[in-house]
Amino acid sequence: MFSLDGRTALVTGGVRGVGAMCSRALLAAGARVLVTARDRTAGAQAVEQLAELGECGLVVADLSTGAGVGRLADELAQQVGALDILVNNAGVTWGAPFAAYPAEAWGKLQQLNVATPFLVAQATADLLGAAGRSGAPARIVNMGSIDGHAVGRFQNYAYAASKAALHHLTRVLALELAPRDITVNAIAPGPIMTKMTAALLDRHPEILAANPLGRLAEPDDIAGALVYLTAPSGAYVTGSVMPVDGGFALPTWGAESA
Repeated sequence: MFSLDGRTALVTGGVRGVGAMCSRALLAAGARVLVTARDRTAGAQAVEQLAELGECGLVVADLSTGAGVGRLADELAQQVGALDILVNNAGVTWGAPFAAYPAEAWGKLQQLNVATPFLVAQATADLLGAAGRSGAPARIVNMGSIDGHAVGRFQNYAYAASKAALHHLTRVLALELAPRDITVNAIAPGPIMTKMTAALLDRHPEILAANPLGRLAEPDDIAGALVYLTAPSGAYVTGSVMPVDGGFALPTWGAESA
């Protein structure tokens, strides 16, 4: 139910952070994984480490532009005849105080966090359709965020709006691509334990206190959700946005008043 043996996956931005977590999870489950990176040297170094877990390859592309997505599509067409899994992970955030929040943040984040997942799905739809069949569909998983459906306390206005848009785009694409035997789902992680988050916790310990399960997400928490959605276990799930947040987005007023 949870094997990805024989499957080919593409993870955008799959060489660091959450993207690297996704790449490692798919490799550990048996998939051949291709990852994208903008920098060839850094990408090659990351792929060398990932390849210790399984077959892993690099596609160098700047997905913030339509031309970069086109180069990705051309490279994929040369390397694979079909694509079983697409993980739209590449994204960016931008935090700044309300009064100083810059106009340029909106265009940059909407492009990379919303338009790029759409364009990559569009560019790979034929490859995904070639892999999908009734009962064993190809999969798209968009990496959303708990900020897309819960109001946090960080001043990341364009980021939160872009992730909410990505969650709804997931549902729209699920309906569009279902006839082609392609499912589309999203994972909405809460705060994840990384080096950056550890430093953030030093300044904002309330992040941990606000989580009902009392901890941040670990890589295995994200890996489990991703493998579930991409393996045979998730073949009948589409149009879903799965929170992986330890209950972070649950209402807390009842607990506070008790």
